[in-house]
Amino acid sequence: MPGVVVVGAGVTGASVAYHLASRGVPVTLLEQGPGPAAGVTADSFGWVSGAQGDWPGGGEDLRGYVLADYRRLEDELPHVAVRRTGSLNWVDGTDGADGKSWQVPGRFRIGRSDIAALEPTLRNPPDHAVHTPGDIGVDAPATTGALVAAAEARGATVLYGTDVTSLRMSGGRVDGVVSSTGFHPAATVLLTAGTSVPELCAPLPVDLPVAVSPATLVRIAAPPGLVRNIVAGPGFEVREARDGELLLPLSHEGRAAPGAEVAHDVLRRLRANFRGSDQCRLLGHRTARRPMPVHGPLIGYATHDRSVYVAVMHSAVTLAPTVGRLVADELVSGRPTPELRRCRPRIH
Repeated sequence: MPGVVVVGAGVTGASVAYHLASRGVPVTLLEQGPGPAAGVTADSFGWVSGAQGDWPGGGEDLRGYVLADYRRLEDELPHVAVRRTGSLNWVDGTDGADGKSWQVPGRFRIGRSDIAALEPTLRNPPDHAVHTPGDIGVDAPATTGALVAAAEARGATVLYGTDVTSLRMSGGRVDGVVSSTGFHPAATVLLTAGTSVPELCAPLPVDLPVAVSPATLVRIAAPPGLVRNIVAGPGFEVREARDGELLLPLSHEGRAAPGAEVAHDVLRRLRANFRGSDQCRLLGHRTARRPMPVHGPLIGYATHDRSVYVAVMHSAVTLAPTVGRLVADELVSGRPTPELRRCRPRIH
């Protein structure tokens, strides 16, 4: 089939490019940053679960595939970075006090002694928590880089420092994109550039309700193994991203971006909750503008002539391997993928 231009080398664009190139499709991947995962992907907490979390709209139809698709990527690509730690969660009633929230396959309500055994440095284990042993932590930048490298190895062209400014119309259809490095022709333009997608699609007859959700990721140096699971307690979430480095996300909830004093408060909170954390130190923090589709993932054609396709979702790190596979199937076969039926943008 003719070539596809993918705009955005975050985890979604990287996955789509890899899966298309693996199917023999000519792919050009354009990224405005200096390398892969230069945007929101770089600041993802990377907690991937098929058993918990919010799955609005068509996201619910993809829930059952995400962990299997990550396992498949690990088998295919040696540099996909996954830590199979499981998770402990006792936030906002998820400890199973209502008798329902934990009654999901793969989730287990456990007591204080089991929590202490799983997380021995936790100062005050709760009475109960939900343990999800199948949950994983994904190094999103490393995984994105592995996907891009694999796409290139399969023939994809990757251009960095390329800021796509608009779609180009010709004869009533989009025939490519205009960028800081020139015009890039395409049979299909595939937009995965997060919060920039609605602006790029403004001339098209499509509704793309995407909110912007700022979030900050704090990085902390810590003794290796201080935190063993992905841990979510009241007021904090933490996981070990790699030996000696912890990640803690902050949701702004309408507030301004936190300054350094808030990041230091996160460090104090960590020390209050885990023994042996006195030597932890702040490495840095950064705020990202996450795309948050109002009604769930937006995945599908944005024009009746199928010249533009969009893929915008939260959480992209969770869904990217599955979405990359399904989108490639859809574009190569020319047939709609049933799993994406409830993710379609509304075209006028």
